[in-house]
Amino acid sequence: MSKSNDSWVLITGASSGFGEEFAKQYAALGHPLVLVARRLERLQTLAASLQKQYGVEVLVEQVDLSNTAAILKLHDDLTNRGVQIDILINNAGHGLQGPFLESQLDDALAMIQLDIAGLTAMTHLFGRDMKKRQRGKILQVASMLAYQGVVNFAVYSAAKAYVLRLGEALHREFKADGVTVTTLCPGMTNTEFATTAQQKITLGLRALMMQPSPVVRAGIQALQAGRISVVPGVMNKLNVFFMWATPRWLHQNVFSRVMNS
Repeated sequence: MSKSNDSWVLITGASSGFGEEFAKQYAALGHPLVLVARRLERLQTLAASLQKQYGVEVLVEQVDLSNTAAILKLHDDLTNRGVQIDILINNAGHGLQGPFLESQLDDALAMIQLDIAGLTAMTHLFGRDMKKRQRGKILQVASMLAYQGVVNFAVYSAAKAYVLRLGEALHREFKADGVTVTTLCPGMTNTEFATTAQQKITLGLRALMMQPSPVVRAGIQALQAGRISVVPGVMNKLNVFFMWATPRWLHQNVFSRVMNS
């Protein structure tokens, strides 16, 4: 990928994990950035670091992406400032492990609001702008769990299935308008996600764990290449093949055990 200094990249969930790594890698490529998350202090610290190290312009936007009105305001504010988003990284999201009926209903609905409604609103608003300009790229961050329902991850895996299917459909729908949509489906990765989701790290998951850097690099490369989706990591690719090649009852049973014991 060549250096660039004129294509704005908007990254949601940029205060940690994949979002922070996306910011670092795009800054290294010379892109100006819009970093969006709820944790303002962490965004400001990251922005100062990237500006100092790479000399790129970085805008910080404190936004609750589970609030549709806040997303509309973000879009309007950037439009009024003349900031055209050429690359949208829809990374924000969270999960929660536990039996469905023992979880708080508000927690499940909050997950759906962020992982599904917020991502859909961001895609619609900024995708519409890209269509008008006949150019743009959108990366949807899903999960390996998008390929199956997993015990104790019912709502999260269903939400990520939505992200994957939306991305696959829009890849074809937006292609005629010069807009690329790619979906990244990472497996277990060493980020804050597990802690936030109160997820148990089993021996099986620990063996499959990747670092954020190669996962993000795979996502950026797939987006640049115009691919419909990407599963980073050899073991994760083998797992997807296993799901494709075996009956649903078998691979769902296997992965439920891997995720929970």
